[in-house]
Amino acid sequence: MDSTPQVISSQERFAGRIFRVRTDELRYPDGVTRPIDVIEHRGSYGIIATPDPHSIVLVRQYRPAIGRTLWEIPAGTAEPGETPLEGARRELAEETGYRARAVRPLGTLFLTPGFCTEVMHFVHASELEPGEQHLDEDEAIDVRSLTLEQAYDFAARGEIADVKTMLALLWLQSNRGELVAGRADNQCNG
Repeated sequence: MDSTPQVISSQERFAGRIFRVRTDELRYPDGVTRPIDVIEHRGSYGIIATPDPHSIVLVRQYRPAIGRTLWEIPAGTAEPGETPLEGARRELAEETGYRARAVRPLGTLFLTPGFCTEVMHFVHASELEPGEQHLDEDEAIDVRSLTLEQAYDFAARGEIADVKTMLALLWLQSNRGELVAGRADNQCNG
């Protein structure tokens, strides 16, 4: 027996620069229908940049949605047509100025699958060369390379409070293999 609801209608509610919002009317196997709001997002990159095996590059920026400034791993929205590794290199260079001679995919995960289609492609960047930031007009980003001990202290104090960065810190404590055996969308291949 298939328990997957059927989409019987879909209506776009909002189209913005980064995401779109739609309302789907779903019919469940028991015959009940319910509206579900969905945020459509083209995907993003989260870069775990390590200048050496015991350090991580973090960026500090104000997050208007939560009204706080946080330290996070470099991350950004995918551009049409680029591969996850190309996009991760681009975002790392734009936000931090660092260029990575070595990048490797770690896995692709859904960030908030209850209401959003966004997948984040996690990439490890190493063999970093410093350079100049190329920020968007609306970005004000501080960059710092921290020892892992300093980063764990930031997390304990609440200065790191987002899932992608906490996942990065856990990955750095682990064997540093793939984040997931499978991929959320089968697109983190290059």
